[in-house]
Amino acid sequence: MQGRFKRDGSAPAEQEPRGGTDRGSSPQHAQNPGPAAAGDNSDRAQRPGSTTSGAEPDTAAQPRGPVDTGSRIALRNWRISTRLVSLLALPVVAATSLGGLRIQESMTDMQQLEHMQLLTKMTKQATSLAQALQVERDQSAGPLSNKSKPTDYKVTGPRDKTDRAKDAFLDETDTIGDSEGDESLESIHASISSIASQLGTIRTIRKTAYEEGSPSLNTIDQYSQLITSLLSLSQDMAQATSNPDMIKRTRALAAFSSAKEYASVQRAIIAAALPGGSVKEPHLNQNDRQFGSNALAKESRALRSFKQIYATTGQSAEELMAPLDNGNPEINAGNMYAKRILDTTNGIEGKQVRSYLDWYDQSTIKIKAMETIEATLLSDMEAKARELRQASQRDAIVNGAVIFIVLGVSLVGAFVVARSMIRSLRRLQDTATRVAQDRLPELVKQLSETDPQDVDTSVESVGVHSRDEIGQVAAAFDDVHREAVRLAAEQALLRGNVNAMFTNLSRRSQGLIQRQLSLISELESREADPDQLSSLFKLDHLATRMRRNGENLLVLAGEEPGRRWTRPVPLVDVLRAAASEVEQYERIELSAVPATEVAGRVVNDLVHLLAELLENATSFSSPQTKVKVTGHALPDGRVLVEIHDTGIGLSPEDLAAINERLAQPPTVDVSVSRRMGLFVVGRLSLRHGIRIQLRPSDSGGTTALVMLPVDVAHGGKQPPSKQGPGQQSGAQGGLLAGNGNGNGAGNAQRAGLGSGPGGAGATRRRTSPGGRWTRAG
Repeated sequence: MQGRFKRDGSAPAEQEPRGGTDRGSSPQHAQNPGPAAAGDNSDRAQRPGSTTSGAEPDTAAQPRGPVDTGSRIALRNWRISTRLVSLLALPVVAATSLGGLRIQESMTDMQQLEHMQLLTKMTKQATSLAQALQVERDQSAGPLSNKSKPTDYKVTGPRDKTDRAKDAFLDETDTIGDSEGDESLESIHASISSIASQLGTIRTIRKTAYEEGSPSLNTIDQYSQLITSLLSLSQDMAQATSNPDMIKRTRALAAFSSAKEYASVQRAIIAAALPGGSVKEPHLNQNDRQFGSNALAKESRALRSFKQIYATTGQSAEELMAPLDNGNPEINAGNMYAKRILDTTNGIEGKQVRSYLDWYDQSTIKIKAMETIEATLLSDMEAKARELRQASQRDAIVNGAVIFIVLGVSLVGAFVVARSMIRSLRRLQDTATRVAQDRLPELVKQLSETDPQDVDTSVESVGVHSRDEIGQVAAAFDDVHREAVRLAAEQALLRGNVNAMFTNLSRRSQGLIQRQLSLISELESREADPDQLSSLFKLDHLATRMRRNGENLLVLAGEEPGRRWTRPVPLVDVLRAAASEVEQYERIELSAVPATEVAGRVVNDLVHLLAELLENATSFSSPQTKVKVTGHALPDGRVLVEIHDTGIGLSPEDLAAINERLAQPPTVDVSVSRRMGLFVVGRLSLRHGIRIQLRPSDSGGTTALVMLPVDVAHGGKQPPSKQGPGQQSGAQGGLLAGNGNGNGAGNAQRAGLGSGPGGAGATRRRTSPGGRWTRAG
């Protein structure tokens, strides 16, 4: 079985068993001869959907009447491009313009205001920490400058409060979360990280605070750097929003917080200079005085800046600053005392020498009033941010509702437009699917199985009649459908004519070959010379193989045998008859053939099928080797015939391709002439449900497996309950599982299997060379 199935022209002529019936040309076997075919064409030209060669289609001969497609401005007549633009433009424009501008703007404002709320809470904590640092700096200035111990309660108490405020601030910073992708939060996170690192220097500042011989401004400046960093968060608040009112409020808060810090610096400088405890004389050096004087001037400028900025918010700064400006005697006295000491070179050495405790209590009244104003500013900012956020939420809800309504209207309009398109497209799709999957294949099947003149080839229109592209596609599909049906009818008629030609030529050739076989048989009966008789046997063998080639043409044409066996024939006789038709029959060995019978209707086709397989096995294996044929009776009643050769073998790809063609023989075309044996074997196996498969042989070469179904292997009867002599229990490896029941016609009756009811009366006798069957005179 190696290589491929041999070409018909290069293969040795196949031997035909003698004694078959003469199937020459006869009127009943010749289908659609030339004149009749021409007549058929002329008749077919009158049927809808079919034309003769050179004739116009029936649709041209019978044009359709005009179809009302409606007004050009009707929705169904719009061009597809117009429909798509109208379908997509309205919702896209609405969603882009309203959603992209209004909702995004509202969401941005909401996000910014959420940042503002977060920053307001953090600013409150930062302000509380800044106030604690101010109290720690200012309250410990007097005791430490007057040689009190750092463990004094007046020093440790403020420091403990500062530590608690610091922990609260650091805990609040954890609420920021992941700031990746948000520039505002990233800036805030960077500022907080910087402040947190600076807060780590408090221990160092406390250790060196107000050391003897060191200017007080060193300690004050170190504390001021931390306080300024904390108060700078209010500046970051201005960067976190684009709302003008919130920006003004944050700037006003920053200005007032700076003024409060400058006032606290003055309190610290003066408290560090005044005596207390065992120290009786003030000690304010010129650098400290100048530093305090600058703080006094900066406080005044910061308050003026605050009043100007706060007035732009639409609120009264005088009303807010009333506790500071309405003539509070303690605040006024403290302001005058600070101005005299800081602006006058020796102002601290006047007649009124106070202790640092008196000054701290008096200046604290002003600082407390400023803390109250600062808390009010923070509360107002928080309330304003909450109010603006609620307003942004309302705007987002209103904008979302408007967009929802617009999109709803857009979707309804788009649905109306799309429905007009989809209904036509679905109808076209459904019709095309029915034609492609049902109507056209069924029509082609009918044309191939029956006379094309008896098949209705009319074409049903899709039913989409409009002026748009969909209607044009539907009309084009109708034209394609008609053309396909017309071509299918012409192809069916052409195949019928070709099959009739094959049948006519084959039967004529078989008639001549049968006469030749009869003449050779007559010569064999009168010949006594062994050499001459051997030559006549060879001539008889060649003529038999020539008749098998003629039968191949009948298989291609789909012809059934003219005469059949009516009684079952033993399987061993079928195998011997197949071997006798092979040129190298002496190389074929039969062994372990089950004692079963083959149904008479299958005998001729099975001999033909096995002969093709045996011919291929002997042709593609070494002449010195044997081709072994064995049989196996399976428990389910089927019979497996195996043909083993020891050739060079086939590649897995070639085996797969050959098995595919055996399972599903292709239609008759030019390639069939190159692989006629393969095609004939596949056709004959499909007729009777015989399964064939090629597999690599264990000893090298190829094994052909032929599985005979139950109705074939037991002469059309139920299989016996017990195995007969020579049977084996089953096939190797469970190959070719399944049981196909074939029906259909065989080829011409083969003589040489014994004279049956359909035989011509000629018999054969078995001679010694390889079990070959020869004609008996």
